[in-house]
This record gives sequence, C-alpha cells and structure tokens, in this order.
Amino acid sequence: VVYEQEGVFIHSSCGKNDDQDSLIAGILRVIEKENEVVVDWRPLDETLDTSNILCAGKDSSSVVEWTQTPKEKCSRGADRPSSYEAEWDMVTTVSFKKKPHSNGDATTHANGESKWSFLFSLADLKSIKQNKEGMGWSYLVFCLKDDVKLPALHFHHGDSKLLIKCLEKHVALNESPHDERVLLVKTQKSLSQSFENLFDEPSYGLLQKWKKDPYIVTMGKFSKVTNYIVGSLRSSDPSNQRRPPSEMADFLNDTIPGLKINQQEEPGFEVITRIDLGKQPEVSRREPVSSEEWAKNMDSEGRILDVDYIKRLIFKGGLCHTLRKEAWKFLLGYFPWNSTKEERANLQKRKTDEYFRMKLQWKSVSEEQEKRNSRLRDYRSLIEKDVNRTDRTNKFYEGEDNPGLILLHDILMTYCMYDFDLGYVQGMSDLLSPVLYVMENEVDAFWCFVSYMDQMHQNFEEQMQGMKTQLIQLSHLLRLLDSGFCSYLESQDSGYLYFCFRWLLIRFKREFSFQDILRLWEVMWTELPCQNFHLLLCCAILESEKQQIMEKHYGFNEILKHINELSMKIDVEYILCKAEAISMQMMNCKELPQTVSEILGIENSSVTPDSDTGEDESGAELSCPTSLYQNVSTPVVAANGTRDGAQQMAERQSLTP
Repeated sequence: VVYEQEGVFIHSSCGKNDDQDSLIAGILRVIEKENEVVVDWRPLDETLDTSNILCAGKDSSSVVEWTQTPKEKCSRGADRPSSYEAEWDMVTTVSFKKKPHSNGDATTHANGESKWSFLFSLADLKSIKQNKEGMGWSYLVFCLKDDVKLPALHFHHGDSKLLIKCLEKHVALNESPHDERVLLVKTQKSLSQSFENLFDEPSYGLLQKWKKDPYIVTMGKFSKVTNYIVGSLRSSDPSNQRRPPSEMADFLNDTIPGLKINQQEEPGFEVITRIDLGKQPEVSRREPVSSEEWAKNMDSEGRILDVDYIKRLIFKGGLCHTLRKEAWKFLLGYFPWNSTKEERANLQKRKTDEYFRMKLQWKSVSEEQEKRNSRLRDYRSLIEKDVNRTDRTNKFYEGEDNPGLILLHDILMTYCMYDFDLGYVQGMSDLLSPVLYVMENEVDAFWCFVSYMDQMHQNFEEQMQGMKTQLIQLSHLLRLLDSGFCSYLESQDSGYLYFCFRWLLIRFKREFSFQDILRLWEVMWTELPCQNFHLLLCCAILESEKQQIMEKHYGFNEILKHINELSMKIDVEYILCKAEAISMQMMNCKELPQTVSEILGIENSSVTPDSDTGEDESGAELSCPTSLYQNVSTPVVAANGTRDGAQQMAERQSLTP
C-alpha cells in the first residue's frame, strides 16, 4: 500500500430529500502489485448492500459499465439547479454489469463487499477530474478508458493533492487544454499489444481500438479483421448500403486527427484538372556497386571523392552485401561523407564510450528502482515481447537464447535512454533488425539506428504527425498520376489510403523479403532522385495493382485484403524501376502542380497555385537532381524517339569524376 486515506466519501443521490445527498464513508488505497498498480475504494460500513460486484481487470473499460438498477431508482427533484455537478448527481445504486461478448479479465468478489466498492488498474485510467479550488472539500472523478466514469470521491478529511502526487509516480498526468480541472493520462502508445487478442471482442469494441490506436491493428494481420471493420462501418440495414465517402473520411479523421484527404461529394460527378504526364519512360537498373568501384572513389586518406556519383551508382543498382557494412554508415549519416579514415576511427571510439554509458544507465537500475519507474517497465515489457517475434525465421535471429536477439533487446533498451520521451514503440524493432544484421556490431548498429530514427521519428510520435503528412502527400501524388483510380478508390470508401499505413510506418519492412528490404532501403537512403521517393514507391505498387482492383470491382473489404496479401510477393527491382519512371514523368511535366513540386522537392520559380507551367519567363526548365542519369545507365529514350529532359540536362552538367 503506497497511499491510504480515510474519510473519502461517495455522495449518492438517494437521500431522504431530493436536495440532500446520502454520504457513504470509505477508505481509498493505492496498492502496488507485482505487475500493476491499482486504486481501491471500499466503504467503512460493511452493513451496506452486499451484492457481488465485478472488479475491473486489464481492460476494465471493455469489461464493465455503470448501470442504474431500475427497481432502485430514486426520484429526483425537477427543481435541481442545472449547474449542479453531474458527478454529484449519482443514481441510487450503481452496479457493475458484464458487457456481452467481452473477453476482458474480471474477478467476482463474493465476500460481502458493497456494490459501491470499486477497484481498477492505473493502466485503465484515462483522466481525472478535480473540482475548482475554493469549492468546499476537494473531490476527484476517475474516468476509465471508453469513458466509463466512476463515482466522485469527496475528500472530507484530507487534501486530494496527496493522491495526485502519488499517482504521478506511476503515470504521467497533464492538464487538459480544454478544461483546467481535468488531468489527462499521457500514455505511450502500447503498440506491441497482441493483435490476436482483439478478435474475441464484438466488432464495435475492435473498431474503437482501431480508432484509438491504428498502429496496433495495421501492424497485425489486417486482412483478418476486415469483416469486423466493415461490419462496424457499414449500415446494419439488410440492404447493406455503403456509407457515404464523406462519413468514411470523418471516420479516418477521428482516427488520425488532422488528416485531410478529399472525398467526392457525389460519385459520378468529378471536377478536376487533368494533367498529361506523358508516357512513362523505360528504366533499367545496373549491377550492385562492387568493392572495387567503392575503393576507386576514395583517396589515400579514405575520403569519398565524388559523393553524388557514388549515390547515383547506389540508387541505380544498390550495394553488394560485403560493402554494406561500411557504406550504410555513410548513407545513414553516422559517418560524414567528407571524413577521413582516421576521423571515422576517432568518431567510433567516442561513440562507443557514449553508447556504453547509456547502456549502463538501464543496466544499473535495480528491481526496486524499476518498481517505481512505470515507463521504464513498460518499455522493457514491450521490447521483450517484440524482440521475441522479430525476424525469427532469419538465421541471424532464429533459435532460443540467440545472441542476435540479445543485441536487438539491448540496443532498443539503450535507445530508450537516448530518447526517453519517445522510448520504444512497436515497429522500431522492424527498423533495427536489418541494420543490426548488416552491421554485426552492437555500437555501430545503435548509432546507425539512431540516424534512421531521426528520419522516422515523426512516424512513431503520439500525434502521428508524420503519418498524417505522408498519407496526404501520397494522395496528392496518386491523384496526379491517375485521377481515375483515385476516384474509384474513393467510391469504395478507400480514398484515404489507409491500407498504405504499414508501408509508410516501417518503410515496407513487412512487404518485401529480408534481402529485398536491404536493397530497397539503401536505394531510398541515397535521397535520389527526389524527396519522398518512398511515396513514389507506394504509387508504383498501387498502379501495378490498379487493373486487377478495378477490373474485378473490388470493394472496401477486397481492396484491404488484396493489398495486405501482396506482402512478400512484390518484385523489388520492378517496383524500383517503375517508381523511378514515375519520378521522371513528374520531373519532365511542364505543368506540375505546386503542391507536387513541393512534395518532391522540385524547384520551379514560375509555379503558382492557379497556373502551373514548366518554364519561367527566361525559359528555364524544372530544376531537379537529373545528374542521376549521367554515366550510370544506358540513355533512356522517350516515346517520341528523343532523349528525355532529364538526360538533356545531364548532358549540360559535367559531373563525371
């Protein structure tokens, strides 16, 4: 027991007079158990009604609900002031009733406790409401997840602030921006929750979980829950009419606040400006960069002679595996491109010391200390669960007590010390696994992972700003590429591209084979041929599947299932060629919309929101990283038999070493 307070009352509204509350005195405790912290209130007077109750378990909000017992209702005066606090206006008797079809963990107390007693885990706490200062004795109202409110607790013999201080040792509490009286529990996204645990719930419960945390659902086997989601989203009418796209957009906006993706108001009426991008050029790829090519581009001190040239080679062909251990350090930003071999050795020495200082921080935390650090406990629990199921079919991680798994665990725990605010979120183990596989070194893998997380950080933040931005940008690109396909997706409630969520979150890690991911990532890390090339990869995959989706008239459920089942079936070289061709299409477009120019990082001084042109007054063409195509691959011939704009610009630039 870490907190105990007597004289904590519940005010029921079943007093003899309507304007008088019945006071039920009780004792409030905060109890620290082995795996959780619980809040427990029970009345002092054991002569009260001794009906059995259900105590909230791991997910109390889906297990119990407050219900008013009809036969015990009290009449309430109609003249009660409207300003009367709702928390005070309790029903006569509050009892717990188990919700139907719930698989929650509940425990029945049959030892004669009052039905007013309650107990809940802090893991289930959503918010705490306090009364204003100077308003008599203080009271608190606990609101659990799914907005289940417990009776207000009135502190007649003590200040509730002591309880708040006690709870803050176990959960982070922040004042609500909308109501200074409300303290919100700030919880790290519990992204490693087992997806299979959701299947036993009714579709509504699953839908609510998806809305609250789309990470959990999309990181799991998404296709298995389509029937649940569709059943929740579609009308219960026997005709099973599809909900309007505007409502579907509202649904996703509730899921990811701030997501703005256009939906057609009325299918069949489309007002857009079509831009002819021309035919996609033929694109070829080359062999991976060899150790000899890499060595030839270094001086005697180990400096890279021509960074742009090396990046172009890597973009066009990737790297041979023996070269990855060294080259990835440059691509990820761990090694500066202009550094000498000696400077890199000194950097590694400093970074090794820094790494082990951070590792010692969590290694030296005693069990007693960790009991008082709920966030560290949560991070460790999530990491241990995820590590045990990350790439276990890969020889580097297979088997029990595998040293690769130990390193994976230790690096992720140390990252929590490096960035404690973010800590660990499900999906991060997917990003680290290939890096550690290539580096085969704990320290180098950590710092490369840190650099990768600098790029990916917004994907894992609680507000999901990175995911919002990318989904919106992808929508712009896909609409320019194929507005007809976009319209079809919208007509099937799929215009918000939710099925790309996992692609973007962990950069296609679960869509390609392990070896293909190594190739794909190193190509993306060159940052060629434009910004946000990974969004063009999404466009390439979707365009490749467009014909089947439209010809077979796939609906909401079928699209979701089809995209999910592409996992491990995508040809990485084909998709890289197609995405590069799309980038060339857009770079050569004379009327590229300003929004798209900004997404791809293509500068064009004459582009305006209302009138997009390909040339400024001086006749200058679009500025883009076209040096990519110089002396790397065979010339690309456009449909009209002339060399494309990218090659013409390349010929005006002498960047060959």
